[in-house]
Amino acid sequence: MIALGKTIAEKILSTKSGRDVKANDIVVAELDFIMGQDGTSPLAIQAFQEMQARRVFDPARIAMVIDHSAPSPLEGVSELHRQMRSFAGEQGICFYDIGDGVCHQLLPEQGHVVPGDLVIGADSHTCTYGAINVFSTGVGSTDLAAGLISGKLWFKVPETFKFVLNGQLPAGVYSKDLILHLIGDVTADGATYMAAEYVGEAIAGLSVEARFTISNMAIEMGAKAGLMDADQKTLDWVKQHSTKSFTPVKADADAVYARIKEYDVSRLEPQVARPHTVDNVAPIGEVAGTPIQQGVIGTCTNGRMEDLRIAASILKGRKVKSRLIVAPSSRQVMLQAIREGLIEIFLESGAAVVTPGCGPCVGTHNGVPSDGENVISTANRNFKGRMGNNRAFIYLGSPATVAASVIKGEISDPREFLR
Repeated sequence: MIALGKTIAEKILSTKSGRDVKANDIVVAELDFIMGQDGTSPLAIQAFQEMQARRVFDPARIAMVIDHSAPSPLEGVSELHRQMRSFAGEQGICFYDIGDGVCHQLLPEQGHVVPGDLVIGADSHTCTYGAINVFSTGVGSTDLAAGLISGKLWFKVPETFKFVLNGQLPAGVYSKDLILHLIGDVTADGATYMAAEYVGEAIAGLSVEARFTISNMAIEMGAKAGLMDADQKTLDWVKQHSTKSFTPVKADADAVYARIKEYDVSRLEPQVARPHTVDNVAPIGEVAGTPIQQGVIGTCTNGRMEDLRIAASILKGRKVKSRLIVAPSSRQVMLQAIREGLIEIFLESGAAVVTPGCGPCVGTHNGVPSDGENVISTANRNFKGRMGNNRAFIYLGSPATVAASVIKGEISDPREFLR
């Protein structure tokens, strides 16, 4: 029997399980890092205690992050935060408190995850780290507790959907537009329980920060992970952020894929996801002119320095007609934005700059819209109630599209401001 090549997912799970595995095999694999946030960690702590565990497997390979409700907006949430602080202190694990940032920014930024790693997080957008060649995926709180105790978890090795992205993105079109276009094409369940591999000239042309946006939204097409090769850009970026040793993983030339789709992105236009599903995507021209009452720039999808620079370049010297909330993705990002004068640009435009965290996206605080209001956001989801009100309407776009839209008070093509 001829041995066939392996995908990135198959290679990482083979290494971490100590077996030669292929798609659809069931494995128990060693975990390199584990993360929980304040919406899921309290349940994981409860499960940990119900399993009568005393100590986590390795405090150095675990982080807990308060980001979804940071600072706490409610007495009950404050109690959950207290439980997390107490558990982290007792166990000696890495802990990020209010204002430190969003979990999916912090793990790569602080050097916890590196190419070739196997990572779980009790958050569905843990797939973000695939942009730096990490098999990272979201799990439930009970699975998180099992990982905390054993340092292992079971996986079904996913089949892989390969996206070949040819050409270069035009001016005024960004990685957010690209991933929205892909989700709109394959739909919200088009890659269910698959690993997505993103390759091609278009990916090579993106910065690492822009690539994070694409991997972050792999889950919105149903994917288990959103993987990319570790090219020189990736290696340089990781070495700037981490001192950990690592071995990048590349798919074999004869790897077997469940699906392969090719795209030419050279004529792609700005894209917008319309309420109330992420795959309800349209080119900007089909939704331009829709009144907007609020904009949000930030989140684990688009709250990094590159995103803030893009938005500030459009907002500079202009005033917003719609409310604008800016939430940098971490304390480090906030500080750098202050040094570069971006925060001043946002404030002078009329924006409100809030604590680094998830609040506006998940609807816990910091900008819950009113009944009937239209919001355009750089976030990754626009389901009913996602921002805290199921009678509001959420559109998704790039930082440039959000900035252009709040200036005009209606969904607008950012290319108008780049001429």
